[in-house]
Amino acid sequence: MTAYTDQQGRFDMLGVAQGEYTLEAEADRDRRFDPGTERVSVRRGISTFVTVYLKEKKVESKTGGDKSVSVAMLNQKVPSAAKKEFDKATRFFAEGDAKESIAALRRAIAIYPDYLMARNDLGAQLLEVGELEDAATELQAAIKIDPKAANPQINLGIVLERQKKFAESLATLDKALSLDPMSPAAHLYAGIDSVRLNDIVRGEKELKTAHELGGSSYAIALLHLGQLYMQKGERELAIQAFESYLQESPNAANAAQIQQLIGKLR
Repeated sequence: MTAYTDQQGRFDMLGVAQGEYTLEAEADRDRRFDPGTERVSVRRGISTFVTVYLKEKKVESKTGGDKSVSVAMLNQKVPSAAKKEFDKATRFFAEGDAKESIAALRRAIAIYPDYLMARNDLGAQLLEVGELEDAATELQAAIKIDPKAANPQINLGIVLERQKKFAESLATLDKALSLDPMSPAAHLYAGIDSVRLNDIVRGEKELKTAHELGGSSYAIALLHLGQLYMQKGERELAIQAFESYLQESPNAANAAQIQQLIGKLR
């Protein structure tokens, strides 16, 4: 998959399947930097915040008036020791060792408390292991570091949804969507929260948008749509949503249960 950054060096990759990836920045427009590479672990339902560090080529400038801003200038100046711990965490995570990954991220943050990526990733990993209070603390710290970073807002919204704080979750996700309106995860959980808060109209809209943006990687939105249509008493739409869910997720753990449910609805 190829993506292009905006003028601030930011980029999004949507609909990426769960797994391990190598992300490479091949070249900047003016070819002032050497390529940069990062290992990335993508997990379902969790936004992954990644920064690719580019090293400026050693080219002597003949002019003193260059006003351009490089990607490197926009990135945080992370101490090398903190970056090493973050890289360790990435490797541990890829190997499925959540405990060691979390420990390495904590060490990175101890070295550099304003380490945005480490705070976000630690919050996301704590969410995955069910330590919701600690996850919220880390994500709130990440948001304080950069209120315009969408991913910590998205992940905090998911934490709040898991804590059944649906109104707070939706408010947080609305902030995330104002920063990144194309995030399928933000739309998915905004839809779930809206249904929980009895806003069925918005819930349906958000769930449909999540699936449109995320594709089969967000087939779970179809499952929630089916449940929403059941709640509304719209059996045919419920059946269609459930059948589409099974087509896109034939190996889902709940496939047999959904098949039985479809049979009852018929």
